[in-house]
Amino acid sequence: MTLQAIKYDNGHLTILDQLYLPHVAKFVPIRSAEDGWHAIKEMRVRGAPAIAIVAALALAAELHTLIAQDKLSPVAEEVQVFIVEKLRYLVTSRPTAVNLSDAAQKLGLIVEAQARERDSTGRSVAAAFLKAAEQMLASDLDDNKKIGHYGAKWIVENALRPGKQKVNILTHCNTGSLATSGYGTALGVIRSLHSSDFLGHAYCTETRPYNQGSRLTAFELVHDNIPSTLITDSMAAALLASRKADISAIVVGADRVAANGDTANKIGTYGLAVLAKHHGVKFLVAAPRTTIDLNTRSGSDIIIEERPASEVTNIKGPREGGNETGAMSMETIRIAAQGIDVWNPAFDITPSALIDAIITEVGVVEKASDGSFHLNAIFEGSPDL
Repeated sequence: MTLQAIKYDNGHLTILDQLYLPHVAKFVPIRSAEDGWHAIKEMRVRGAPAIAIVAALALAAELHTLIAQDKLSPVAEEVQVFIVEKLRYLVTSRPTAVNLSDAAQKLGLIVEAQARERDSTGRSVAAAFLKAAEQMLASDLDDNKKIGHYGAKWIVENALRPGKQKVNILTHCNTGSLATSGYGTALGVIRSLHSSDFLGHAYCTETRPYNQGSRLTAFELVHDNIPSTLITDSMAAALLASRKADISAIVVGADRVAANGDTANKIGTYGLAVLAKHHGVKFLVAAPRTTIDLNTRSGSDIIIEERPASEVTNIKGPREGGNETGAMSMETIRIAAQGIDVWNPAFDITPSALIDAIITEVGVVEKASDGSFHLNAIFEGSPDL
């Protein structure tokens, strides 16, 4: 059974706190937009689709409470303003991932339209938001499974080595159930390959400095019994050069895809794309259409979030063997020289020239004859492009 990291039912939202993984599976309640903002900012939840979903459902949980306590304004316009202001606040938690701002904009338009209805009330505006926010959870899961299907099919048709019946895949960061509503994007492609018996082996990078690969992706791969191996980030070149590993493709997720196909993703993605090009390995980006930002012309226009220096200078984990009582004891240890300056960008930009295809829930976008991606096509309704 695929891991479920976001649980929501009728205004009650809990998330699997990723700060404790893989050591402890701890679910924490999210009762308000403020709770959601802190969960996203502190990376208790991360991954572009999951961020958007948790933000929307955090506000949904707050609205449910206001309705239950009879504290919601009866005036439609007042509730509209309240919701839009909360959405703007939530967007400030993570600026690079476009899914969050895209969801906030769409939800804002829904409540605005409802507020303009002749007989609209505060309750009806809130109800319109709740319906749309709750639908995001189900829609994302369905989209992920489609991404997995299309991506697996493309890899088998385009990356399977001659004489081979299975593919070995490398992925970076975490793009699975912990980064989405379930199943995953890039990890969803790996899951789909595995379920159809086309996956030979999956490799995941540790993804320093926050270790999403070693803490989260490895956790999911083990959870689903997928044959897999963890490597350090610095081993990627050697892995691609290895005949024994025989990597057919690298599949990564995205936090934002610009109109020209340039992609912002977890730091280290760009380096993997360069290595893939050198070694003749297919490099694929798996992302829902909500991650594609046609208003951003290229990667140079994407804001790159910088994270605290402590993520690089310190590591956190349980003491081996626990403490004197046998209980798990979490400790933070400094590993860098005191006083050293730190640069810690959370993302980098992979130029579209290094990307072979972009996998979405409506099909796989390949480069046109001029070498560019024409991403407008995926918003025009063709199910298979």
